[in-house]
Amino acid sequence: MFTQIGLFTLSLLLMLMLSRLLLTAWQWARVQAAGGPWAIVRWGLRIDLNQVAMWAGIPALLAPWLADQPLAIWITGLWLQGVWLLFVLLEISTPQFIQEYDSRPNRLYLDYLKYPKEVFGMLWKGYKPVLAAAALVLLLAAWLGHSLFAHAQPDPLPAWPWRVGLTLLIAAAILLAVRGTLGHRPINPASAAWCGDSLLNTLPLNSLYNVLFALYAIKNERSAADVYGDLPDAELQAIICEQAGIPAGPPELPTLHHQPASQSPARPRNIVLIVQESLGAQYVGNLGGAGLTPCLDALAATGWNFTRAYATGTRSVRGLEAVTAGFPPTLSDAALRLTNAQSRFFTLAQLLRRHGYRSRFIYGGEAHFDNMKSFFLGNGFDELHDLPTFQSPAFVGTWGASDEDMFNKLHTLLSNDAGQPTLHLAFSVSNHTPWEYPAGRIAVDGDPATVQNTVRYADWAIGQFFERAQASDYWKDTVFLVVADHDARVGGAQRIPLRHFHIPALILGAGVPSRRDDRIISQIDLPTTLLSLAGISDTHPMIGHDLTQTGTGGRAMMQYEDHYGYLSGDTLTVLEPQHPPLFFAYQAPDTYTPLPADPALGRIALAHALWPTWAYRHQAHSLPELRHGHTA
Repeated sequence: MFTQIGLFTLSLLLMLMLSRLLLTAWQWARVQAAGGPWAIVRWGLRIDLNQVAMWAGIPALLAPWLADQPLAIWITGLWLQGVWLLFVLLEISTPQFIQEYDSRPNRLYLDYLKYPKEVFGMLWKGYKPVLAAAALVLLLAAWLGHSLFAHAQPDPLPAWPWRVGLTLLIAAAILLAVRGTLGHRPINPASAAWCGDSLLNTLPLNSLYNVLFALYAIKNERSAADVYGDLPDAELQAIICEQAGIPAGPPELPTLHHQPASQSPARPRNIVLIVQESLGAQYVGNLGGAGLTPCLDALAATGWNFTRAYATGTRSVRGLEAVTAGFPPTLSDAALRLTNAQSRFFTLAQLLRRHGYRSRFIYGGEAHFDNMKSFFLGNGFDELHDLPTFQSPAFVGTWGASDEDMFNKLHTLLSNDAGQPTLHLAFSVSNHTPWEYPAGRIAVDGDPATVQNTVRYADWAIGQFFERAQASDYWKDTVFLVVADHDARVGGAQRIPLRHFHIPALILGAGVPSRRDDRIISQIDLPTTLLSLAGISDTHPMIGHDLTQTGTGGRAMMQYEDHYGYLSGDTLTVLEPQHPPLFFAYQAPDTYTPLPADPALGRIALAHALWPTWAYRHQAHSLPELRHGHTA
């Protein structure tokens, strides 16, 4: 057993350090700009020793007593081989994960494992060479692990007093390695953070450690107060209401307030929320991007075009919670995935039900993904139209029916409504790896399976839909929002890479004049604005601004991994775990100039980071009738 454990320790340390050095070499320009690789190597070794102690600790403690037993040697060999393969699997998954998410595997890795059909379908169709290489490396690792750890000769045991002493010595070494320090607190990912580049701060970690720490952090749904600091409840609520421009509500629903509509149509207007997958401003011509969206650019010239809209996060569930519920981002998971938000949680559908609306969710994929089905049907939506309901779709890829199929469904439903006002949430899927879409729709540039070509296809589908919509009877009674959920492949050397949170947001349709709006806005401002344009005056708990009113806008908020950003004018406040706030003057697209501390602005940012967690835990993002168990 001593031989097995010794070989395991040496092999694992070498493999993890080699992987880390290769990743460092891959990201060398960013590493060099941040100050060099020494912190990565130094902290990496401490993290790896922590993991060796965690996984080999029990066999090591038992070895002085069982090292001469063949059964114990056999069981130890199986255990060490399994652990070895798990570490190797996570490390060989890391480059592709970094390519997609600019981070080592983290909580997203766990989230996607819940949907093996979609994820493995995507990998099989889009990454066959990567899968083949990974399988080969895993087979070689299995052979090596079996050769090193499966076979060992029994070790003679010392006299029992020496066994006790050896056990105590091993226990002390394990304790020191697990803690990683003689200081007050044991090491954790924050200990290894060494620069302002989020990706580089994950390089000292190994990927299994990062995933397991994410799993551990789920236990309390990531309390923002534990990470950024706290505020007294009274001050928290006062700041939130002041910044939202609303009066204080009752104690149990402190942001509940009446919002008067700015327009008064003869009948309440339909509302259509079109959420575009991964359509960052970097692709949109009228926002200074690559010019891949001629149809959206043409529509922007005819509607209310927000040129400085910012996403609240980097996942679809973040964008959906913001656009449908007006809920700000939090360090915890998005509301769609939180247990206590599956019913009695405020959404536009909950409010519009009061006004006789029928609400529908349309999605080309399978709506169980990311818990969308449970959340929307549990919170006011009457109908769900996902892939199984689509009749003879033109194209079905890994993630579901194409955007044109989704828009065909939306057009049919809008055309068949007779008098009853409706809310439609239409969520696209095509602009997602492995970049699949129907042939013959666009002029392909180079390799068809690229994000650039899927953006072109997604834009084409938008254009086709609005050509029909503008010629349809429902156009005169409908307000449309086109907004991205988030950008594609968010990353960069900044704590909050703002250029990757910049997204298109466009409102058009009935009663919406052509207008270019250069105010900074957040996704959470859009549902309140749509209510006003639809002619809905009512009471709700959303803290977003009604952008039809003067003096609104001017701020945005976003969660990026463990960092929280609050953009007020051109000043970006960044909250980091266990550190004071940082302040920067931001100039698009990518200039950050450090500013002196601004305690007042820091407390405003902190309040916005804390409030969503408070509201979720106190069921305060709701309506009175929902809290009391009624559904109106």
